[in-house]
Amino acid sequence: MPRFAANLSLMYTEVPFLERFAAAAADGFDAVEYLFPYEFDANEIARRLRDNGLTQALFNLPPGNQAIGERGMACLPGREAEFAANLDTALRYAEATGCQRLHAMAGVMPEGADKARLHATYVANLRQAAARVAPLGITLLIEPLNGRDAPGYFLTTQQQAHDVVAEVGAPNLRVQMDFYHCQISEGDLTRRLERHLAGVGHIQIAGVPDRHEPDDGEINHPHLFRRLDELGYAGFVGCEYRPRAGTSAGLGWLRRWREQQATKATA
Repeated sequence: MPRFAANLSLMYTEVPFLERFAAAAADGFDAVEYLFPYEFDANEIARRLRDNGLTQALFNLPPGNQAIGERGMACLPGREAEFAANLDTALRYAEATGCQRLHAMAGVMPEGADKARLHATYVANLRQAAARVAPLGITLLIEPLNGRDAPGYFLTTQQQAHDVVAEVGAPNLRVQMDFYHCQISEGDLTRRLERHLAGVGHIQIAGVPDRHEPDDGEINHPHLFRRLDELGYAGFVGCEYRPRAGTSAGLGWLRRWREQQATKATA
């Protein structure tokens, strides 16, 4: 059965961020993720995790200036020192929280930029970052984003991401496969999952097209959950969606899935 992690940046927004850990645990989650923790004290986050018996599944490196639309800088020439400093910041939080997966966002391509130079910068930064985190037992992740939600983002397809991983050549660099982004950009989720799962380090879900609960929209998530089990996926599945209404009220999909799995186990 997949191990689901509540994304506290999008879920439980009915309460302040630090109260979302207890809310997720009360609904039966044993793991959480979020986008960026940097507004909050790392030790306080660690305390909330301990108090609620939660595992920190994932978070992102600092994204740069979000006010002007930045989404990381791993591919951006001239910002290598900033990328390295942001990695150091993320590692302080990873050490405090015990997090073993960090997502390094590629960045938005500047207009007219030389894509070959962006690619070379991306590969070099990822190679250095993967080497930096490897002794700490941390897996570095990269994630393709769809062009509708993230116009101009450098990394857009599963194959592109896995090609980058192969070029970098670091065993602790893997792909974060978000079914939401993949469905919008490419579709054919089952076959892409089967083709690429060996290089996947984290999975995320949301309904398409509106990024609500996974029982909403065009993706057959129960089929994909079964396929994950059949393929032996042992990582986390991050619930990175915006609830239609209240977060807890929208967890019927998860309760039904758990009930079905419990029934199967006792049959």
